[in-house]
Amino acid sequence: MPSYPVNHSLYVLLWNKYKPVLVKLMRDAAESPQEYQFIPHEFRDLNPKERGGHSFTLEAYKRRAQNNIKMSVVAQDLLEILLKSNTAYELMEEAMYEFKMDKQFKLTVTRHAIETAEEASEEAQPESEVKEVEEIKEEETKENA
Repeated sequence: MPSYPVNHSLYVLLWNKYKPVLVKLMRDAAESPQEYQFIPHEFRDLNPKERGGHSFTLEAYKRRAQNNIKMSVVAQDLLEILLKSNTAYELMEEAMYEFKMDKQFKLTVTRHAIETAEEASEEAQPESEVKEVEEIKEEETKENA
């Protein structure tokens, strides 16, 4: 009878194997959500008694999960691997990524742009006010020159 490791890094080796695929999905998600179909037995063989199933949602931004993933070892291990990839790390600094795996082991990666405070305030102002502010800044620049 095979013995299975009983630790929180059950899926790290599996996610590490797919790290290049995950990074590519993240890059391509800038255009539209990306999907990848995993082979179910790869997950089931690691932990056949997984109570909550292997489906999860991970929203990652700036080195941390933005949602609660405490109940999903699969999601925790995915985040661990993403943080070890320089490219994935840089991408997560720029935008929030949603990783969602369903019960059929299909992973969907979606990129969500993060609005900076400056962009949000510009959108909140009517266009005429934005033009006025820009004109004032131009006048100040000319006066200071």
